[in-house]
Amino acid sequence: MEKNKQGKKKQKSKEQKSLTVSGKRKTAIAKATIKKGAGKILINKIPYENLDFFKKLSIKEPIELAKNVLGGFDFDIEVNVKGGGSESQIGASRLAIGKALVGFTKSIELKRVFSSYDKSLLVADIRRKEAYKPGDSKARKKRQKSFR
Repeated sequence: MEKNKQGKKKQKSKEQKSLTVSGKRKTAIAKATIKKGAGKILINKIPYENLDFFKKLSIKEPIELAKNVLGGFDFDIEVNVKGGGSESQIGASRLAIGKALVGFTKSIELKRVFSSYDKSLLVADIRRKEAYKPGDSKARKKRQKSFR
């Protein structure tokens, strides 16, 4: 709490202006910035409606769940994604949007709905590519043995 000129305490606003959250999938990293707005979602400065049909559906899942739980969707979300392939970028964006919605609204009900619908809306998938082993050509493939 801060004091103004008259010596009275003024309260800081509890409502935050924006929140930045990151999401990962394989080698793709998405950073989502959420703020109050008109309901626009941009992925790399492109509206998500311009994506392919299945990619659009994947991004739309956390948004539709949030609409049902919160009664509306008045947030602007801007997602910047780097690295990985197109599918892992969509997965990272989806995770970042889900985490941003829960973090910005602080809704326990929304968190519960996301968890019961699909855990990957809140928790990152930590699986990564297996390391190559020394002396072998691939991670699992071994050299052929001759017994005779």
